[in-house]
Amino acid sequence: MSILDHLNEFHGLPAFDVPLPDKEVSLPAPDAVAWRISAPADGKYDFDERFHHFLTSVAPHRVRALIIGQWDEIYESDADAVIEPLLMAKDRLTSLEAVFIGDMTAEESEISWIEQSDVTPLLHAYPGLRELSVRGGSKLSFPAVTHANLRTLRFETGGLPGAVVRGVAASDLPALEHLEMWLGVENYGGDATVADLAPILSAGRFPALRHLGVQNSEIQDEIAVAMAAAPVVAQLESLALSMGVLTDEGAAALLDGQPLTHLQRLDLDHNWVSAPMEQRLRGALEPSGVKVEMSVKPYEYASGDRYTAASE
Repeated sequence: MSILDHLNEFHGLPAFDVPLPDKEVSLPAPDAVAWRISAPADGKYDFDERFHHFLTSVAPHRVRALIIGQWDEIYESDADAVIEPLLMAKDRLTSLEAVFIGDMTAEESEISWIEQSDVTPLLHAYPGLRELSVRGGSKLSFPAVTHANLRTLRFETGGLPGAVVRGVAASDLPALEHLEMWLGVENYGGDATVADLAPILSAGRFPALRHLGVQNSEIQDEIAVAMAAAPVVAQLESLALSMGVLTDEGAAALLDGQPLTHLQRLDLDHNWVSAPMEQRLRGALEPSGVKVEMSVKPYEYASGDRYTAASE
């Protein structure tokens, strides 16, 4: 999944753009695609008009997945502009399993300029929701919530507020299998600390968790050190510490910590690890069947200008 392009699939379904109200287009079955609704400010119809057209053009009770792209006046309104219509439609979208809020490319809005809001009302309104993904961390809020069916929770941000991490850590999500958090940088609101992550890294917080991603961070080495002794790792099938400022220090901590050979995949892509350390990691893990992803290096290791993959 890349922030440079719009999603081409979501929740295992191909993305399909909802056509404009004045366009006659053959539509797929309501449950066969992830429907994308987007309303740029210079467009012919605003978001409410496009959303209403969508609800009256398909059988909403069969829709499984929604992708929300740009909404009207993106720099003047936050995600409440699209969350409120979704809440009002809860009695019609009775089969909804997955929602993505903020499918925008950098040309539409830089990731840290997308203004989100409290997204937990979606979880309260849709008890059958299995997947919630959010792009953008500005104004993002996630107070502790209880939800019996959520399996995937994903935050793509250039700066994830520590309060969001603490809200996730305090939530009761017994079915959660996939948790991904891009922590970002302090300049864009990414003030989460390793201490904020502690409840997640402990055993038993999310008993069904099989994938954990704590990525895109300025403190990636500190996260790696904590992960090397984190009880949660033993229950994981895959671990992602990619996209951040990971150096040999953090990589060495992973190698010297608890065994990782039970993992199916270790994602350390976009890192600042030296070639000898990369060889050590691969040599220690790949013979056991761990797929180690470390293919991308933005600059030479000696560069002092280290950065996360996504910030602005």
